[in-house]
Parts: sequence; C-alpha cells; structure tokens
Amino acid sequence: MRPSPHSFRTARGPLSALLSALAAVAALLVATPPAQAADTVICEQFGSAVVQGRYVVQNNRWGTSAAQCVTATDTGFRVTQADGSVPTNGAPKSYPSVFNGCHYTNCSPGTTLPAQVSAISSAPSSISYGYVSNAVYNASYDIWLDPTPRTDGVNRTEIMIWFNRVGSIQPIGSPVGTASVGGRSWEVWTGSNGSNDVISFVAPSAIGAWSFDVMDFVDQTVARGLAQNNWYLTSVQAGFEPWQNGAGLAVNSFSSTVELGGGGDPGGPGEPATACQVTYAANVWQGGFTADVTVKNTGSAAVDNWRLGFTLPSGQRVTSSWNADLSGSSGAVTASPAAHNARIAAGGSQTFGFQGTYSGTFGKPTGFSLNGTACTSA
Repeated sequence: MRPSPHSFRTARGPLSALLSALAAVAALLVATPPAQAADTVICEQFGSAVVQGRYVVQNNRWGTSAAQCVTATDTGFRVTQADGSVPTNGAPKSYPSVFNGCHYTNCSPGTTLPAQVSAISSAPSSISYGYVSNAVYNASYDIWLDPTPRTDGVNRTEIMIWFNRVGSIQPIGSPVGTASVGGRSWEVWTGSNGSNDVISFVAPSAIGAWSFDVMDFVDQTVARGLAQNNWYLTSVQAGFEPWQNGAGLAVNSFSSTVELGGGGDPGGPGEPATACQVTYAANVWQGGFTADVTVKNTGSAAVDNWRLGFTLPSGQRVTSSWNADLSGSSGAVTASPAAHNARIAAGGSQTFGFQGTYSGTFGKPTGFSLNGTACTSA
C-alpha cells in the first residue's frame, strides 16, 4: 500500500533538518576520543593475557586454593587480590608473573625462544618493581634452561634472581658463596626442588629497577656445571612468589629480548662485549622535559638490532618518543631502534629522543647498557 502524503512527509522530514542532524552526529564522533583499552583482570588459576603485544602475564596460582587476581596493565601487571597464606618453610602459594618465551605450551607472541644457549649473543632485559611491606614474598626472575627445546612443562634447570625478599623465607637448597654478576654482588644458593636443579642469586638489599643481560646469569650457571652451552633457554619470567598476602605488588614495566647469532651483535658467552658510550642531553622545564640520547659504538664491529637499557629516576614518565620504540614508560626502560637506524657501525652512532614528565627534582638516568653491556657516559 502506498503511504499517504502525510505519512510520507513524517518519515522523510525536511532535507535541511536531516543534513543538520547528520552534521551534528559527525561532529560528535570526531570530537569524542576513542576509549582507552581497559586493564584486564585475571582471576582464573592459570589465566593469562598478552601485554605490550609481545609478553604474557599469568596468574599462575599453583600452590593454594585461595583466591588470587592480577590486573594486566599496558606495561606489566599488579596483584589486586592475594588471599590466604602457606607456611614459610615450604613452597610459595603462586608465581604471578610476566614472561617472554614458553610456559606449559603458552608461548608469548613473536618470541625467539626456545633458543640454544650457544646461539644467543645477548638477552637484554629490564624490570621496574612495585613493592609492599604487609606481605611475605620474594620478587624474582625465573629463567628456565633445558637440554631440549621443550615448550610443554617444567625444565631441567631453574635460575632465580631474587631482587627482594620480605619475611623469613629463603631460596631452595643452601648457600654456596657469593658471585659478582652484571656488576652487582649476589649471594648464591643451589639445590633441587625434587623435579629440577635450582640456582638462586640473592641481592643483599632490595633492587627496585634494573637493566641487565640475562646471559650473565646463564654463563654463571654453565660455569658451575648446572647447564651446558648446547642446552636451550626456554623462558624469561619476572614476578613474585608470595607466601602470605601480596595484594599491591606490581611489575610496573618489563622487557626481554633475545638476540641470536652474529650479524655484528656482541659475541656469545665468553666473547668480548661491544664497547659503547652514551650522551644524554636534556631540555628541562617545570614538570616536563625532552631528551636526546646518542649511542656511540666504540668497538671494532658493527652492532645490529641494538637495545639500550636504562632506568629513569623516580617520578619521571615517558609520554612520546622518536627514532626508537621505548618499552616501559617509567622505571626500567629499553629503547629499540626503528628500521632506518637498526645498525650502529663501528665508530658510528645513532640518536633517538623522547619527551616526558617529572615530579620533584629532575635527574638524568644512570647505568646505560647496550645489548646488556654497560656503557660509559660522555
């Protein structure tokens, strides 16, 4: 049935009014910014989520039936619920963590792991932790080595790096001395958890943030006979082992890269490292700053796919960058090159920059490292 003239006009309306309404809607869509991606809350026992597009955050509540939840953020995670407790003379109740590699067939996107130890030239990593005082826990890296490139379970040797411990807890086994690794002094423990060997490097005092080369600890493990260079590195994990409580603990930022083979990268374990020098020039105003960072290769071989690790002083936060991709916006940061500046020729340099905010007194970062090798400052 054809509509009556009255009903036709009602459905259509004046053309000018229709155009005005469409223009108003379009203006509203343009003016409204896209919603920010919400943090992901994980409460499932072994639930996980991807962060930074390349790492996996896992709840990993393996030692208790009490509730635990972690919130995956843009750069790491925080523990939002950690009920219950277990005796401090036994195993912890969980290991909420973020990792690069494979953990029980759950592999992080784009990972190069498992990789044979002898084929790894460097494995730069960085971390920024957030601690609490009303819990019993350690903050540790978990680094897994195995004679085979397995991705489906617990591996042969576990390296633990204890950045902090709170309460009457201790590593597996017994102390066997001290070691200098990555320019720091560590108490070394060795033992077995019944399934695999464990070597633990315990910091004498809490470390809040650090950039370092995972291979320095792998080399120590090989030298002590607990692994071999033809074994495989299967995962690099960073998180917490809580025995009591734990809500509020956080990994503010995390990065992990595994550089394989030659191509001008620093040599494998035991070979000379690339020499480097960093110039850091800052332009500072009230509450904000820009920084131009020049990385000079003072060695005799080119460096490809460089990674520069450093730690921002407390209160500073990166808001944007150019000529490099920065993983982590506060604390431990790793700068990765763009396609056009991925190689630093012998005697040459590359420059990148970033803008940020700060509170309190402005300070420059310290402890720059190029692919895990400490650099001098100009």
